This record gives sequence, structure tokens and C-alpha cells, in this order.
Amino acid sequence: MKEINTQKANHVNKNKSNHQQRPVVKKTQHANKSVVKKIKHSNKPAIKKIQQANKPVVKKIQHEKKPVEDTAQIKSAEEVERPKVRYITIDNEDAGQRIDNFLLRTLKGVPKSHLYRLMRKGEIRVNKKRIKPVYKLAINDEVRIAPIRVSEQKDAVSTGLSIVANLEKQILFEDDRLIVINKPSGMAVHGGSGLSFGLIEALRALRPEARMLELVHRLDRDTSGCLLVAKKRSALRSLHEQFRDKNVQKFYHALVKGHWPTKLTRVTEALKKNDLKSGERVVVVDNQHGKESETRFRVLERYRGATLVRAFPVTGRTHQIRVHCQTSGHCIAMDAKYGHEDFDEQMKSKGLKRLFLHAASIEFTHPVTEQRMKIEAPLEASLERLLSKLVKE
Repeated sequence: MKEINTQKANHVNKNKSNHQQRPVVKKTQHANKSVVKKIKHSNKPAIKKIQQANKPVVKKIQHEKKPVEDTAQIKSAEEVERPKVRYITIDNEDAGQRIDNFLLRTLKGVPKSHLYRLMRKGEIRVNKKRIKPVYKLAINDEVRIAPIRVSEQKDAVSTGLSIVANLEKQILFEDDRLIVINKPSGMAVHGGSGLSFGLIEALRALRPEARMLELVHRLDRDTSGCLLVAKKRSALRSLHEQFRDKNVQKFYHALVKGHWPTKLTRVTEALKKNDLKSGERVVVVDNQHGKESETRFRVLERYRGATLVRAFPVTGRTHQIRVHCQTSGHCIAMDAKYGHEDFDEQMKSKGLKRLFLHAASIEFTHPVTEQRMKIEAPLEASLERLLSKLVKE
């Protein structure tokens, strides 16, 4: 009971105290309002100042950290990619060629004008001496090449492309000196004129370890068959010399319009190259101003309305076999430049989709063994199928 009374008494006292303090509370609340307002009002700029002061600090910290990381990455990348001075000792393979040609082959991707400028400045020297672009290298010459950043090839040839991968199957002969390949029709021997790559660029992609791969001669884009590629400079020199001395024999197979006369075994019309405004190159017969040319022919098989002939070009003029066939009245099947429209339509109806000109064989002397070699390239399957559809006479 005392507890109850005490509680009641306390409750009453509390009520009294609360009642008595209410106006005081109001006053303090009223008094505090202005104080609170002042504090809030006075604190707002302070908080803003702190936030404003902190913001740049945060930005600076973030900005400062990034360059630290980037600098480390740049430094490590530069250490890997930074070009260095190169010293090359000339061996028997590279001796005898001009320094500018050697540099163009060695430093692929560097413009010729830049190489000439480096030679003028003395950044490229031979045996510690300044040299001119016409200087011919000798055995044991030491070539000093200043640090040069070679431009990366953006459009590198991918070995995953089917046209590139299939070239491996077309190799007819290969050793440490040369390659003989059966070039597909429709593939240029080298890139350029809108082509990202040609056969030689594709071969270099397939043989990345090869120090050198250079074309010994050329074939028209639409012509298939034997093509020589040198893997050593000594082999290139030897084969070029054989071509100049006419010690290399190339035999072509061509399907021509009509009945080729048996007695027509030699065509000697002079040929002249004409470059049209469109950039297209066309060869015409011009016995007055043209270059002396000779092609020898032999009939291999006669068909109804067509003849399979073997052509041996004694000289090596542009489009020589094609123009000599045209001027003789027997155009090669599916020749877009020098062909016969009606004959081409007949062959197209039988499934022919390409120029019927094939470098069937090549004969030369091996640069090292000095053995006489003859390499033969089989006809493409599409050409064999066409011949099987023709009626023999």
C-alpha cells in the first residue's frame, strides 16, 4: 500500500512538476529554435566547405594513383618494345647486294625515304663508316642499324584462312634453298592494287621462321601452276641468272578456241604494254614499237571447237601467251581481256569458271646440287572435269 501511495504521490509530483515546467520548456524550445536555426545556418556552409575541400582531395588521390599505375605499365612496355641498336654481319647470302635493297628486305615496314634519311645522318653505317645507298655489301661487313621502330602490320595474314592454309598442300618441292608451289588461279603473287595480301605474303605467314622468301618470277593472277620462290639470296641470284641466260624452261597448257593448225609452232609478234586511264594494263601487238617476243606452240589434244596446246614462252613479256594466242585467232578460254565472248559462253556452260592457262611444268638447275630439275604441277580438278566433258576429235 505504501508503494501505491508513494507511486500516486510521485505521479502527482510529476504532474505538478510537468505542469510547472511547461512554460519553461516552451521558452527553451522557443529560445532554442533560433539557436538551432543559427547552428544549422552556420553549419551548412561549414559542411559545404568541408565537402568542397574534400572533393578535390579525393579527385587528386584518384588522379595521382592512375598515373602511378599507368607509368609502371608504360615503363614495362617500353622496356619490352624499345628498339635497340642492331649489328648485322654480312655473310655469303647477303654479299653483293646494295645496302638500300638489303635494308628494305631486312627492315620490312620502314619507308624507303626514312632509310635514306638515316643513311644520310649516319644512323646506319657499315664498318663504322657512313655509306651511300648504292654501296654494295661485302662478306664480313658489319652493318650498324640505329634503333628504328618498325610499324606493325595491321592487316597481318592469318594462317587460319582456308586460302592460306590450303597453300601448304600446293607445295610441289621444298628444301633449304627454294620452294616450288602450284599457285592457285585467282590468287595474285603479291599484295597491292587493292589486295591485302598475295601468295608471297601468305607463304611468309606459313613460314615465319624463314629468314627470306622472295619471288623468283611471276604468274598472272588468273594463271595457275608452277611458281618458284627462293629461300636464300644465293638461290635467288642463281635462278635470276638462269632466267637471263634462258636456262629455265616453263611449259604452259592452254585450252584455245577452234582448230589450232599443226604447222603453227611459233609466234613472234612484238608486244607493247599500254596503261589505260582506269589503271588497267593491256598488251597489244606492235611490231614497230613493241618488244621482241617469241612463243612456241605444240598441239596436245584436239576437241570439237577447241584445242589443248602446250606453250613455251622463249621471252617473258607481260600477257605474252594470251596475246599471242589472240593474235593467232585462237583465244584462250575464259580470258576476260583477250578472249572471245561466244567461245567463253560455251565453256562457261560446261562449268569453266576461270582462265584455262596453267603453268604445267618448270625446268631449271638446282643452285647448290647443280642437278637439272623438272617439277610438274597437275591440272586443277575443275579443268580436268571440263576436258572430260569435251568431245575429242
